[in-house]
Formats: sequence, C-alpha cells, structure tokens
Amino acid sequence: MLDNIKLSADGNAVIILDQTRLPCEVKYLNLTTAAEMKKAIVTLQVRGAPAIGIFAAYALYVLARNIPKSVDFFKKLNQYKDELNATRPTAVNLSHALERMLKAVGKTKNRKKALAALGEECRAIQHEDIAVCRSIAEYSLSLLKDNWGVLTYCNAGPLATSRYGTALGGLILGHERGYQFKAFCCETRPLMQGARLTAYELVEEGIDTTLICDNMASKLMSEGKIQACFVGCDRVAANGDTANKIGTSMIAVLAKHYKIPFYVFCPASTLDMTCKSGRDIIIEERSGEEIHTGYFKERITHKDVKICNPAFDVTPADLITAIVTEKGICKPPYSNSLKTVKKGS
Repeated sequence: MLDNIKLSADGNAVIILDQTRLPCEVKYLNLTTAAEMKKAIVTLQVRGAPAIGIFAAYALYVLARNIPKSVDFFKKLNQYKDELNATRPTAVNLSHALERMLKAVGKTKNRKKALAALGEECRAIQHEDIAVCRSIAEYSLSLLKDNWGVLTYCNAGPLATSRYGTALGGLILGHERGYQFKAFCCETRPLMQGARLTAYELVEEGIDTTLICDNMASKLMSEGKIQACFVGCDRVAANGDTANKIGTSMIAVLAKHYKIPFYVFCPASTLDMTCKSGRDIIIEERSGEEIHTGYFKERITHKDVKICNPAFDVTPADLITAIVTEKGICKPPYSNSLKTVKKGS
C-alpha cells in the first residue's frame, strides 16, 4: 500500500501522493502554503473523505507552525481553519477533523502549548483512521463469501484513507487471508476515480479485477456476475441517506432491481446526525471542463453545450442494505441504528 499522506520529518510540510497523476506516475508533493493545500483538496490531488480529514489536520498544524510571531496566532489559526473547511462542502470528515484540531487547543492562550496540542492531535487522527479502517474491513469480510463478484464505485480504498480503505477493506483483508474475490470497478465519471485509482489499487494487491464503464453494471448484474455492491460515502444523514460520487444512486437502484445487497462503508465520523436527510446535504458542483475535455487530448464536446457536473448524488436509505462503520453494521431503521453508533463514537 502506498503511503499517501504524511507529515515531513521537520513538521514544516505535508507530503502527499498526487492522486491526479495515478496510475501513470507516482509523484509526491511537499506542501507548505495555504494556497497549495487548498488547491490540493479542490483539484483532488488528495481525495477520499477520511484522507481529506487527515490531510486537513496536518495542513492546519503546518500552517500554524508558520504563523509569524507578529500576527495574532489564534485569529490566524481560525482563519486557516475556515479556509480549509470551505474547499469541499460535502465531505463531513473535513470539518470534523478541523473541529477536533481546534478543540485540542482548547482555551489556552499559549502559542507553544497550542502548537504541541495541534501536533499531537493531527497524528492521532491518522493513527485512529488506520484502526478504524481495519475494523471496518473485519466487519466487511463478514458480509462476503469466497469467489463472490463485488461491484465497486468511485474509490474507497487505501488511497482515500490511511490503510485498507472503507469499501475496499474487506476485499483487501480477505485476499490477504486467501479469499478469491472477483472485483468489478466502475470507471466512475467524470473524474475516472474507479478506473484510475480503484482498479490500480486492487490490481496492485493481486485481486482479480475487471474494469467496466458505468453503463455496463446492469448487464453484469443480470448475468449473475455480481453478488454484492460495496461503496464508500462522504456523508451519512440521520435517516440513512448517503452522499457519494455522482452515479452511486444509479448503482443502488439497479442493485435493488436485481435483488443484490448494496452496502455503504464509512467511519462513524462520516455520520452527520445534524443533517436530517439527503435533501439537506450540500452537493458540490464542479467545473464543466472536466466533461468537455477531461482526460482526452482535445475537447470532445460542442463548445457551446451546457454542462451539468454535480460531484455527488444522494442514495436514499431505502436502497441501502446496511451501513458499515468501525463500530458495527447498521441496518434499517437507520434513524435508530445510526444514533446508537454515533453515541458510542
């Protein structure tokens, strides 16, 4: 597994694996400025809800270390927190990690003590994520059988977290224990994260992996090649509605039609009990250039055609078989099971 996010040895930079270069090039970036860090999140050089949270925590720490002594430290710290938080409105892990960082500082007015607390907290956030992903993988494996075909969407593997991932965790852990799964990865337009990242991760792990275009899922399901659908998510509402990469709800509708279980995997920090339903989730709208040109050498569309490019959609709770967290497997009614998990977080 690639080391996708870490703090530099001197603590003055966040080092990330540039996911926009994969799978053709493995390139690491040393980020030291707020502009570089915000760009990394917006352009998806770092991506995946848990990974964004880890990155944001490290970023805030690095930025705090470099606040000039002539500047109001705590005012600037809050400014950096707000700027980072505004980069990706859909992923709750981002705001959760940043709030944890400020909470760690507490009411101290001492710069040195604040920096020590921030440094300890950002490292703890990543260490906890490793344990969380391992736990999710164990629960995930309990839902799988040897030789099953599993359909994935977008990317919810190690690149999106720290280790194992969320939706891919069971496949990777099971493979380590001798299971023989068949993974089918949807390419996941418009950013091709399934094609570029998920397929890359699974092949590198040695798992039997087939890449399909997004509009091929129904055919494979009808042929009996898919026994389960595993997806991650960026936010879970209190009623069990989930937001994930655009197109996820389409897979859920197909799964229900073909009576295939549809599972959502996420850390408990992704559960947003203040969000009543999917209607309350803010959906990020991305640039139309991702569709006009995308990964093609030249524009493939008419220059005047309008583009609708939402980054996420909402999968209604009634299409979800179970939501799997590190605390356990939540089943309907989600208004009860999610509340129980959140209280134990």
